[in-house]
Amino acid sequence: MSDRTPPGHHITVEPATEPVRVARDGHVVADTTRALALRETGCRTRRYIPPEDVREDLLTPSDTRTYCPFKGTAAYWSLPGRPDAVWAYPDPKPEVASIKDHFCFYEEDEG
Repeated sequence: MSDRTPPGHHITVEPATEPVRVARDGHVVADTTRALALRETGCRTRRYIPPEDVREDLLTPSDTRTYCPFKGTAAYWSLPGRPDAVWAYPDPKPEVASIKDHFCFYEEDEG
């Protein structure tokens, strides 16, 4: 991590050990064995899915943006009936560069 990271705050990114599958209203939105697991102090583990394994045609871009001092600015997408259900970091901080353009879902079904 960089010098700006507070003591005791850590982020690690590594290959996820389990497949990740995301379904919404009977449609598989994402299905992968190539997800990245991001572990961050104080947060639940999040799995970031490569864009090749996401049905981007089912996502609607949102105007929502959020900023994380450790990861950068996130862009959001909506699913039918679920605004801002998906996010990605198009230009992440160097410490988490491997998650660039990978999608993360608020709700995921693993396996």
